[in-house]
Amino acid sequence: MRTRLLRLAAPSLLLLAGCQSVATRGTPFTAVPGFGAAVDVPAAASPRGSRIAVRAVFPATRAAASPDKVLPALDKAARYLNLLALQGVRAAPGDVVVVVSGPATPAVLTDPAYRNRNPSVASNPNLPPIRALALAGATVRVCGQALHAQGIAASEVAPGVRQDLSAMTALVELQSRGHALIPE
Repeated sequence: MRTRLLRLAAPSLLLLAGCQSVATRGTPFTAVPGFGAAVDVPAAASPRGSRIAVRAVFPATRAAASPDKVLPALDKAARYLNLLALQGVRAAPGDVVVVVSGPATPAVLTDPAYRNRNPSVASNPNLPPIRALALAGATVRVCGQALHAQGIAASEVAPGVRQDLSAMTALVELQSRGHALIPE
């Protein structure tokens, strides 16, 4: 059997194999096109298509390696959704959440606000994966305490990103509702 690789977050990498093979496995969709590399391992022991709990929360506290790179946690959440897709599982809206805080907080800025903080970058590279995750039913949330500490106004937060009181309260709330914590 051939291994299929979905498109990596880095735009310079090519799509090595099409989604046609995914469709032949009974999964006619890619959860997050263009982000979150996922390799199908047909011989792997996994609950393909079974009723597994898929709720997960991804804390994003680490900034990307440079301002022109995507936050690792956003790519990781996309990979998770793509791995579920390979198993024939589609997460329900809200089942996958990314909670952004600490040094990663500027990743949720609008393009103009991001450019103001990073003049060498034309646009916020995190906005395309945030939008793609939203289309796949995932939610991106940001810590209100981190926004305040970093002098980020609520109006500078990209549309679609939910502002919480804090990352700590959001993580506790989500875990109490059955979301598994996936460490960075």
